[in-house]
Amino acid sequence: MPNEGLPVEIEGLQLNFCKTLACDNFGLSDAKHYILQHTNPHRPTMICRDCGAFPPLLNNLEVLNELRRLRNQHSDGLPTCKNESCHNCGLAVQNHQHLYQSFGFSGDRQRYRCKSCHTTFVDKWSGENKKVSFQEALLGLLFTGYSVREICRKLQINPKTFYDHLKQISSRCRRKLAEFDTRWMHGSTSYELASHFQALQPNSKNGVLWIATGEANSGYILCQHINYSSDITPPLESKHDPYKDNARLLPTNFTPIQKGIVKKPGTKYSSERHHESEHHFERIHERIDARYKAILERNNVEDPMEEFDQLHYPTKGTLIRPQYTSHAHYLHILDWCDDKNRVSLYLPQDPLLRSAAISVNLNRIKQQNIDLLYVEEDKDWQDTQAIKKIDIARMGWWRDRWAIANQKNAAKGICYLAGDNFAPEFWLKQATLKKTQFYQDRFQLLFSSFINEPRRKFRPAGILPLLDIFRAWHNLCYQDKNGLTAAQHLKLADHPLTLCELLK
Repeated sequence: MPNEGLPVEIEGLQLNFCKTLACDNFGLSDAKHYILQHTNPHRPTMICRDCGAFPPLLNNLEVLNELRRLRNQHSDGLPTCKNESCHNCGLAVQNHQHLYQSFGFSGDRQRYRCKSCHTTFVDKWSGENKKVSFQEALLGLLFTGYSVREICRKLQINPKTFYDHLKQISSRCRRKLAEFDTRWMHGSTSYELASHFQALQPNSKNGVLWIATGEANSGYILCQHINYSSDITPPLESKHDPYKDNARLLPTNFTPIQKGIVKKPGTKYSSERHHESEHHFERIHERIDARYKAILERNNVEDPMEEFDQLHYPTKGTLIRPQYTSHAHYLHILDWCDDKNRVSLYLPQDPLLRSAAISVNLNRIKQQNIDLLYVEEDKDWQDTQAIKKIDIARMGWWRDRWAIANQKNAAKGICYLAGDNFAPEFWLKQATLKKTQFYQDRFQLLFSSFINEPRRKFRPAGILPLLDIFRAWHNLCYQDKNGLTAAQHLKLADHPLTLCELLK
């Protein structure tokens, strides 16, 4: 018999409740407040009795399992406790120094001991890098667009050696970044973050989504995660059952369930009676409205994979249901943020990130210590220009309140989702996703041939080391038009790092 209640709370984590902030049931996880059904997969499993919202159910244990996977991936190669029964497992020394103590040396490499379980381990990248010149040359060729085959020919190595070096470089980059990440998060009195997600390999349709969150103004990327694991075997069960083990894993026979055909976002009006500025205003309204319609066509509104017309499942490894990765992504970020410091979080218009951000920040929302916003803006929008008029509109099934402004050549809309500071003019100038989106778009541009190499479309694991390397390069080496890196903007570094300095 199916469970009549909500999925059980695990380690104090319960993510199943109404996400409508104005609803009396917001944040309440008692089954009596909801209508639950388990028989029809084409209908919502949970419906709020008060407001009619239908947030999909999640397996809380599986969210924690996904969080552990992301933490292990984030700290892969870093000095960390490896005892899986210890609370400190997967928490790197550079980010959580209070959990460990120095414990001598092993050769020229630092040894540490966990204060909780007393396990000892070595920081294998703390010693001198004797291959720095070779690895610098390898990265130089990779960043200038050479293929793996061409790099191997020039450096006289085989592909296996190439990928071995790539993994070593990515570990060094993670270790270097951990020091800067900690310095920023522990030294800040508030956090202004912007998240964005897109397909990791746009031409492959393999279902691998890439979520990135960074500092909104400087573009410093704090963390990035994908809904794919190369080490897990896909399950056989095709239906998502939040009451069963491995609910977060997507089977190879997954088929999106579409309710109908949706008008494509971005369609232009044909009437010529509008002025150019009115065109921008109408187009952003249309994009927002079309996005809401596309979301409602999903069987699970929090799963963008429901919109896929086809899925080419990777030949190795397992896809994770995106909603589990997004919740774990924000749980990982929340671990960095001091509870006393205010968080401003800007999101693209999609429940995948909205629901996750609201769920894991429930306490902050109740304490009025967070600002959550949807942001939709044209690329030519200028935050420095004066705003003459702001239109307020209720949009979508959720009746979200959007503030939309118009400039001569662009338009922008913001939707204040949670917080106690609804100030449209301020947020229209302040809230932006441009830097995080630029980071992802630049990665796609620089490494398009590497990403879209035919065989790699079905083997995304080979791209993972490159993501870590690119994040380090973007944060510490890449200079904007003012000659400053993202780390310099945050006053974490006094000069741009060279590739050689990055690898030492």
